[in-house]
This record gives sequence, C-alpha cells and structure tokens, in this order.
Amino acid sequence: MTRILLEVCVADAESLDAAIAGGADRIELCSALELGGLTPSPGLMRRAAGAPVPVYAMIRPRGGDFVFDEREAGIMLADIEAARVAGLAGVVLGASRPDGALDRDLLARLVGAADGLGTTLHRAIDMAPDIGAALETAVSLGFERILTSGGARSAMDGLANLARLRERANGRIRVMAGSGVRAGNVADLLEAVPLTEVHASCALPVAQNPAAIAFGFATATRGVTSASEVRALRERLDAVTAA
Repeated sequence: MTRILLEVCVADAESLDAAIAGGADRIELCSALELGGLTPSPGLMRRAAGAPVPVYAMIRPRGGDFVFDEREAGIMLADIEAARVAGLAGVVLGASRPDGALDRDLLARLVGAADGLGTTLHRAIDMAPDIGAALETAVSLGFERILTSGGARSAMDGLANLARLRERANGRIRVMAGSGVRAGNVADLLEAVPLTEVHASCALPVAQNPAAIAFGFATATRGVTSASEVRALRERLDAVTAA
C-alpha cells in the first residue's frame, strides 16, 4: 500500500516545530484553531517557509461562516499573495453562498490568484446541502484535494459520506479525511474508507496564565501540537500501510 500522507494543522511556531519533529508530511498553517483556523500572520508564514515539508496556509479572514463579501474577498486575494511571497507551497481555500452551496464565482477568483500554488478546498464543503455536487465544483475548479469529515461533526461520524465521496472522486481529486482523526481511530477509519491522506491537529490542551484569562486575553486552555501525538499517529499510519 502507498504511504498515507499525514497533514497536521498548526497555529503557532511551537506547534509547527512539534509537527515536523513528530513526522508530519505536510503542514496546514493557521491562526486561531479554536475557530477552525484563520489566516496566519505573514511572520509565521515566513518562518514556516523554511520547513522541510510542504506548508499550505489557511486563507480565511474571520471566524463564523464562509459567506464572504467583496471586502473580504479582497483580503483573501491579498493573503494568497502573501503566502506566495513567503514561499509557501500552497493555500487552503473555501467560500459558500448563503444557502451553504460553494460560491463557485469567488472560489474561481481565489484559485486563479493561487495559480502555481497547491490548493486544498477546506471544510466549507461539509456545510454544502449537496456534498456530491460540491465535490464536482471542486474538481471543475482544479483543486488538488478536499478536506472533509463527510458532512458530519467528525470523520468517524461521516464514514458513509466519505466512502461515497471517494468513489465519486474516482481519482479526479484527492479526498482527505479530517476532524477528530487520531492514532486511536485512524485504522478503523482507513479500513472503512481507504484514503491516501488524513488531517489532524494532534494537539493537547495547555493551561494558560490565570492573569491573562482574568483579563480576557486567553481561554482556560489552548491546543498545542504534541510531537508524541503526531509520532503516534504517523506510526499507526505506517502500521496500516504495512498490514
């Protein structure tokens, strides 16, 4: 079996280093993972560009839904250029219409601006009322892959849809499972749906400074990627491949 690619999403320099040390094959670089991931700062992009594995920057200007107006579209286009200038390998994109369907027109502009960079369609696809039709949109726009939980809260809850998406993709686009993927369940996931890429944060909660919490500068904990969690997931993936 082909080696299964492990993408790890990180939101700070400590997590970036931990993901690489643990054996991540690719990095999704974000800020604010507690909001599902926002665009990282130019400084973090520049630091990540020196990583020994490909790094894709999340392009998402705010939390909330994925319905973006023209002001936000302009910010996203500028952030794609920032990722290019920093020297990153790709970008992670998504945009929806108010009904949840993918915003094909905006996505076409974003993919066009990312010409020459790798492109992942993020979990905006999971909010689409017809996830199969959304996959077809992603294929037609030239995305490399979709990151999806099969339209469910977690990939393990969305196994049936993940299987249908893989079958429908039929090699035209990669399907990468994400949300709740960890060493303890990834073998079951891949037994049900034999994918070639998985996505995880491999993060553990770290207690924050009480004074920062009291002033509203921090929540009680924040997730920080653990090199040992990444390593455990990588080892489990290798065991699945070898079986």
